Amino acid sequence: MVISAIILSGGRATRMNGVDKGWVRLQQKPLIQHVIERLTPQVDEILINANREISNYQSFGYKVLQDEIEDFLGPLAGFSLGLKHAKHDYLLTVPCDSPLLPHDLAQRLITALFNNEANIAVASSDGNPHPVFCLCKRNVLPSLSTYLEQGERRVSAWQKSQKYIEVDFSDCSEAYANLNTFEDLAALELKLSL
Repeated sequence: MVISAIILSGGRATRMNGVDKGWVRLQQKPLIQHVIERLTPQVDEILINANREISNYQSFGYKVLQDEIEDFLGPLAGFSLGLKHAKHDYLLTVPCDSPLLPHDLAQRLITALFNNEANIAVASSDGNPHPVFCLCKRNVLPSLSTYLEQGERRVSAWQKSQKYIEVDFSDCSEAYANLNTFEDLAALELKLSL
């Protein structure tokens, strides 16, 4: 199956003093570079949602999409952009700060999507869903547009209003560790160096 992906790098990173998280370095490489390297073998198209450092993101050679609405919408702004601009009927969404994302993320999500005749498949681990690690069919765009027009912003609430399935990745739960602070980043750097 052909899959497009969008890397969500448009956030404000308030717990990292507002830095652009995609450019925070881990093992001498920007976080987004780790994500691109993990995604490239899994998908047929990569898009990037970013609102700062646009020319830096463009240097990777992928289309960079900025939020269309000034008022910060959070991850769903990126979902919406991806669904509007993707070349393919399936869109994988991932955050820019997930350097350990599974090598088989797309395959496991699309298999579950088909097997359960769902429109949205979301990764989970240890009983917790990870809503921004998501594969969805492009046909969910009208419902997302309506949801956003109503002023709603909660990713999980919108996903669960669709034909939705969670896919267990507890065998690699470390892939979903949040890098929300510099302390989180330092801890991962240390772990990877051991």
